[in-house]
Amino acid sequence: MKVAVCMKQVPDTEARLRVAADGKWVDEEDLPFVVNESDGYALEEALQIAERTEGEVVVFSLGPARVRESLRKGLALGASRAVHLDDAAFAGGDAVATARALAAAIARDEFDLVLTGSQSDDHGYASTGSLLAGHLGWPHVWLVMGVELDSEGGKAKVVREMESGLNELLEIELPAVLEIQAGINHPRYASLRGIMQAKKKEIASTTAAELGLDVTEVGLEGSFIEVVSVAFPDSGSGAEMIGGDPESAARSLVEKLQREARVL
Repeated sequence: MKVAVCMKQVPDTEARLRVAADGKWVDEEDLPFVVNESDGYALEEALQIAERTEGEVVVFSLGPARVRESLRKGLALGASRAVHLDDAAFAGGDAVATARALAAAIARDEFDLVLTGSQSDDHGYASTGSLLAGHLGWPHVWLVMGVELDSEGGKAKVVREMESGLNELLEIELPAVLEIQAGINHPRYASLRGIMQAKKKEIASTTAAELGLDVTEVGLEGSFIEVVSVAFPDSGSGAEMIGGDPESAARSLVEKLQREARVL
């Protein structure tokens, strides 16, 4: 089975962030970047599927030159090759524009499955995979917590995480797009052998023009959403400590919620 995995490089969530000079995003100078968390789980799920079916995993990523580091990590973990959507025209795209570009790149090959993360750790649109499926004309499932392929490989049973601790079991036709939820598996670590082999594997680059896309269809030009500004939240005035025994403290808290916060 041939599986494509879409991986996004995002700022390290442990890093200290600064707002950029234009006020529209974070300052990326000296900022460490990592593979988006749920995308890492998507890659591991794809690798396990490929191992069970003697298949192949191809990783895709869109972004500047630094993205190749994340693609190389995917190759070290076991992907056979990688595709870098490398064009300044792709910059600043929302989920609509990014999905359009990824779909055009993926459609050049024949895949049985496309796996993405459930959402990114930076913008958090949680819709790129769904839009990607729409461009490909394939069924899709979001928040996937389990995948079981039938013996003939034409269908898959998929467990989807829902609200209130419930799960939904679906059976879908392949090819399909699955948006993987973090926690579905235990991502592996790259071995020394895998790291060395990754240096010999192909990372192909492609541009919007090579994908048959006009610059007005991708990046900021092809987006429905424009980030106007980003800012840190305003600091509050601090917490108020309520003393006394549990009974009197609870009574005081209820009174404040009723009279001051007016939420009860």
